[in-house]
Amino acid sequence: MKGRLIKTHFSKRKCALALTTLFTLGTVSEATLAAAAQEQPQYSASEKAVAIARETIIVDGHIDVPYRVKNQWVDVTKATEDGDFDYPRAVEGGLNAPFMSIYVPASLDNSPESTQLAHLLIDSVEAIVARAPDKFAIARSPSDVKSHFEKGVISLPLGMENGSPIQGNLDNLNDFYERGIRYITLAHSQSNHISDSSYDLRRQWKGLSPFGKQLVTEMNNIGIMLDISHVSDDAFYQVVELTKVPVIASHSSLRRFTPGFERNMNDDMIKKLGENGGVIMINFGSSFVSKEAGQWRTGLTNARKALIKEEGEDSPKLENFEAQYRKEVPYPYSTLDEVLDHIDHVVELIGVEHVGIGSDYDGVGDSLPIGLKDVASFPNLVQGLLDRDYSREDIEKILSGNLLRVWQEVEDYAKSH
Repeated sequence: MKGRLIKTHFSKRKCALALTTLFTLGTVSEATLAAAAQEQPQYSASEKAVAIARETIIVDGHIDVPYRVKNQWVDVTKATEDGDFDYPRAVEGGLNAPFMSIYVPASLDNSPESTQLAHLLIDSVEAIVARAPDKFAIARSPSDVKSHFEKGVISLPLGMENGSPIQGNLDNLNDFYERGIRYITLAHSQSNHISDSSYDLRRQWKGLSPFGKQLVTEMNNIGIMLDISHVSDDAFYQVVELTKVPVIASHSSLRRFTPGFERNMNDDMIKKLGENGGVIMINFGSSFVSKEAGQWRTGLTNARKALIKEEGEDSPKLENFEAQYRKEVPYPYSTLDEVLDHIDHVVELIGVEHVGIGSDYDGVGDSLPIGLKDVASFPNLVQGLLDRDYSREDIEKILSGNLLRVWQEVEDYAKSH
């Protein structure tokens, strides 16, 4: 039966988390805590899972390679020592269509610098392709993805995270379409000129701005997918009311498992997404997957504030505060099984046709789940789906079929308008 839960490793992690809590209260020794930390689930993929991963197009809705390369240049056409993505690991994992995130920080909103940075990040993806045209190619359509797959080349479609670079100018929208942008995440961590953000309590537009409502229609007409990750709940409902085509959540998970975390989607939103024909692409970051990881982050923030209050902003202890905190209170990594729980729940609510993968690799730091630590891990995901009795046909829908369907529908609508 689909949706069958696998409890064994999940329970071990819960026990370890409980011990961590007791440690902070001074009731469990550090030795006991260290022993519990070693009780982590181990994942391995069968030959069948590896074969499915290699033989199927795998689309990942969101990987932050461009901004990673901006911060510290590295040649991802070769093996790299850090990060979550490079060519050898992508080949090992069977990943062949990762959307490159053209991420523009909210701090640049309402400035020409946001548009400039977006173009520079697109340049960086084009540079990756130019260095290794035998390995990578820009994908501008679902047919490109399929053609590249047949040739053994990894597609690099482009998605813009934060619509700030549009700057209220539809000429910019056209320019970015011509450069290959095929989805736009309307906002990021703050409200912008398009939409309110799930993280921004001001809610200045109470959803979409007047320009944002116009932009929905223009994106439909030009053939750019609407990405509702990061937007407020009101903005989400307004988008699905206005759009003529399905939308995506390129890297979001489920609020059912992370109560109070508005960045994820609740059950009613998931149902509306299903009615729209859209796809939610599950984010792998631990704080998106389990409430415990979010609670840990809150604990870190509170501990930092307490130190500042006690010793001031100049305290030398602040320099490596998070690293020291992690030693004393180990981070409660989520697991592959918990990621699968999110997939199961979407399937139970609206069907297997509406879920995909949006890992957020290279975008969530050291918070990736046990069993899904980098792009080489996709066979583990396939194995988990097999273990939960998903058919190969349904696995292929989750890995790419659903997103490619939406992309094709968006493209077809634009051609007819």
